[in-house]
Amino acid sequence: MKATYMYGAGDVRVIDVPDPTLQLPTDALVRVVRACVCGSDLHPYHSMPDTPAGAPMGHEFIGVVEAVGSEVTTVSVGDFVISPFVVSCGTCEFCRAGLQTSCLRGGFWSDDAIGTAGAQAEAVRVPLADGTLVKAPVDENADDALLASLLTLSDVYGTGWHAAVRGGVTSGSSVTVIGDGAVGLLSVLSARQLGAEQIILMGRHQTRTDLGREFGATEVVAARGDEGIEQVRDLTGGLGSQVVLEAVGHRPAYDQAVGVVRAGGVISRVGVPQYDDAPVGFGSLFGPNVTLTGGPAPVRAYIDQLLPAVLDGSVVPGKVFDRTLSLDETPKAYTAMDAREALKVAVRP
Repeated sequence: MKATYMYGAGDVRVIDVPDPTLQLPTDALVRVVRACVCGSDLHPYHSMPDTPAGAPMGHEFIGVVEAVGSEVTTVSVGDFVISPFVVSCGTCEFCRAGLQTSCLRGGFWSDDAIGTAGAQAEAVRVPLADGTLVKAPVDENADDALLASLLTLSDVYGTGWHAAVRGGVTSGSSVTVIGDGAVGLLSVLSARQLGAEQIILMGRHQTRTDLGREFGATEVVAARGDEGIEQVRDLTGGLGSQVVLEAVGHRPAYDQAVGVVRAGGVISRVGVPQYDDAPVGFGSLFGPNVTLTGGPAPVRAYIDQLLPAVLDGSVVPGKVFDRTLSLDETPKAYTAMDAREALKVAVRP
């Protein structure tokens, strides 16, 4: 089959690899109907050292079950399924607590420890299928808009929801979202669904911020740094926002979050951090009693809750996809997203 591999910074190729096979009785094989490129895939795209063997790419996909192991009970051949971006057993202490990203038996896609490959491919072996996959009452011939929205449940919608939930967004909240990528925009949507009254989106790309307004942003701040912080504080009566959702992962975004959060507020980070050191001392978090939370989203815990509104069309998170390319064209998807020519690209095998 064909699969996408990265061999170093900027070096993405679609190559032929062996077809996946069932290896354990808890496995399922899924034929991929849609996958996509994630903003987090751009981090290694910028910095990955030369890797002669390459690394399989992709962690978001929906598809059709082609085979199941003898112990799989929750999905069957022919089922349409959504796969979260982590493999999880569904039974350990952390899975039962809704923290599947810390599963004691699972792991992330392309993880050698659990023997998984990437999802930007024609097919995927899914370990621990009962705890990982979620069956959806649709088929692969559903319209593209619905398939796009279902695909967001594998990561970006669930991640935006996680940001808002961990941030404690409730009815009447004042929220600032930092970042106008797919996760930032779906953080806006999630904050609106949870009842936020004021949602300030910090982003500079008008086509994206226009979608943010459609999703529920009440104001847009294009400025960054001290100027952006001042504008957000002006919009919040000088106090700052009660909740800040940071959906970028770079240090300047964290610094903006610290600058716009009000005393007693919450910063919820879901952008994969590309830094290890950041202020948490008296003048930043400790003195004003600011809470820092967030982390990789256990989207498996949210899919059942978010799926009905996607199915009935009352919520359309799939609008974050503005381009669809064939699997062979996946390298172009990376180029387009890196150049900000595309917000999020779906991949169709």
